[in-house]
Amino acid sequence: MPSFDTIDTSIIELILSASIITHAVLIVLLFFSLVSWAIIFQKFLLFRRSAAENKKFLSLYWKVENLIELRRAAVRLKLSPVARVFLAGMERLDPTFSLKSEDDLRGMEEPERVAGLKILERTLKRSVDEQIGALESYLSFLATTGNVSPFIGLFGTVLGIITAFQGISRQGSASIAAVAPGIAEALVATAAGLLAAIPAVVAFNYYVSRIRMMASEMETFSTEFLSRVEERGVQSKVTRKAGSAKSGLAGMGAE
Repeated sequence: MPSFDTIDTSIIELILSASIITHAVLIVLLFFSLVSWAIIFQKFLLFRRSAAENKKFLSLYWKVENLIELRRAAVRLKLSPVARVFLAGMERLDPTFSLKSEDDLRGMEEPERVAGLKILERTLKRSVDEQIGALESYLSFLATTGNVSPFIGLFGTVLGIITAFQGISRQGSASIAAVAPGIAEALVATAAGLLAAIPAVVAFNYYVSRIRMMASEMETFSTEFLSRVEERGVQSKVTRKAGSAKSGLAGMGAE
């Protein structure tokens, strides 16, 4: 029984002695594989940090009542998609970032402060879509690698088999010794295609599921944030009406 060292050495020798076409196919597959692994590691770190910052921001959101203070905290969480959505909503409420306290926000007139809840809702939805697009960046390459790499490997295999049959016709012999090298060379291309495709497909499906979870998280937050802004608006209206009523009574008393 051959040892693993012998098998590894034979595979390396087989690749080195392969035809130019097989080398070209293997180089293309190596490119797809290297770029795919770079994207996989980059996305792994990004999703890990994004999830941690999302958790931190949502924890602050439920603890901090003052939206202005919450905005200051959200600015520092640059990798949190939920924080980015919140900042987009706050920018709609205060485009110049001139508000310094919650009292300033409540003191604004309704059209100026909210600019219409429908407009704010569209702003949040657009921001969610932008964050999803950012999370999905480069994932199309993983999908392409998973779909194309097996066919590239198969292309190399077909060409290798054609070369093997040409060798048989030249030698005039169909023995195993004459056929085996060409077939083995052809199957190396197929194996390389699968090695490039399988990790890309697994990573793509995993990251798509993570994006769906984050998208759901952002949409839930958008609904909550809209409710919170609307609640602030109702409270502000009640406060202004109460203030006007007190002013009217004070005026009547003065008369």
